[in-house]
Amino acid sequence: MPRLNKYIASTGLCSRRKADELISEGKVSVNGKVITELGFYVREKDKVAVEGKSVRPQKLEYYRFFKPAGYITTLDDEKGRKTIYDILPPELKHLKPVGRLDKDSTGLLILTNDGELINQMTHPSVKVPKVYVVTINGKFTEEHAKQMFEGIEIITDTDEKKTAYAETLPIEVTNKKSVVQVVLYQGLNRQIRKMFAKLGFEVESLKRVQHAIITLEGLKKGQVKVMKPKLVKQLQSYLAKIQKENS
Repeated sequence: MPRLNKYIASTGLCSRRKADELISEGKVSVNGKVITELGFYVREKDKVAVEGKSVRPQKLEYYRFFKPAGYITTLDDEKGRKTIYDILPPELKHLKPVGRLDKDSTGLLILTNDGELINQMTHPSVKVPKVYVVTINGKFTEEHAKQMFEGIEIITDTDEKKTAYAETLPIEVTNKKSVVQVVLYQGLNRQIRKMFAKLGFEVESLKRVQHAIITLEGLKKGQVKVMKPKLVKQLQSYLAKIQKENS
């Protein structure tokens, strides 16, 4: 018998942490009775409802997707822009992306209906690495790398000042152009572009090549592939290790 929070997370509705909040707030019922006990166990025949709506566990799905440029990472857009769901197969449109890539960026997106995994990979306290290959216009130096490592102040979309950090490794550098590997542990919107802009560079291309232990290997632009159970288990073990180290 699973705990109530795990049961709710298995429906794809939210993470276990969020499920605990819903339970504590009296928004969850089992067989018509409101349950506020976090350690409550659910039996197979029990009927669970969240905010009055019945929920059932679903088969958890995990895919890798190579996002091409020109699409935003959202289901709907009020401006009418193209989204990744315009090119994903219809049977995958119920899945959610783990994190985002802006319209002009390409690369790896993990798609899933596993709310727990999404929370583990995107929560600020967990610090899961994301690896990018970025091409900029100009010569990237050791001083630039030091500045990015020590932190650069950027302005967020809500006009807040935030210090952004990145680990960098030059791959190819000339006076006119540089290719740099960038590793992030934060998730600020357009963080890489804003950091390079503060250093006087313009990003010409930006591709995410890895998220946690999952890579783009074997994918072509626009292609989506199912993640095998062995790889999913490896990812879950990796995330559990990261969480333990950060706790």
